[in-house]
Amino acid sequence: MMRVLMRPFLLLWFLGAAPALAKPWNGIEPGVSLKEAVVKKFGKPSKVTLVGGREVLTYLKEKAIRGTVQSQFRVDQKSGTVDRIDVFPEPIIDQDAIEKSYGPACAAGAKDGCYLLRAQDKKPAYFLYERLGLAIFFKDDGKTVQSFAFIPAKK
Repeated sequence: MMRVLMRPFLLLWFLGAAPALAKPWNGIEPGVSLKEAVVKKFGKPSKVTLVGGREVLTYLKEKAIRGTVQSQFRVDQKSGTVDRIDVFPEPIIDQDAIEKSYGPACAAGAKDGCYLLRAQDKKPAYFLYERLGLAIFFKDDGKTVQSFAFIPAKK
């Protein structure tokens, strides 16, 4: 019972964003914040890799950011700007909690306060809140959140 009551609180605390505004995650905003801001805020990452021309700063295990099991900051090598943040939450968050916090599926032609359902080949579909700059990926059960991707919002 306590877990159910805490779910909305944990979700809002974890995401650190209100549904009406596109906010950064933990003070880091995709398309705006620089790599140096990430390192200053969270310290030296657990590992740094190159993926598709992007430098990926990964925080996991003993360096995991509070409320996560892993966080990845993708950085454009030319500009040094964070262009995507992938967050793998520690608490269990389900589809119902997401819809209550960020809004339901979009009706035809709508894009504000709702998500577009996007399909992936051989993977569960994901929710895309374009105006918030938020994509939510689900585990194989299609109901439990696997990760959040914070991306530049579309106006």
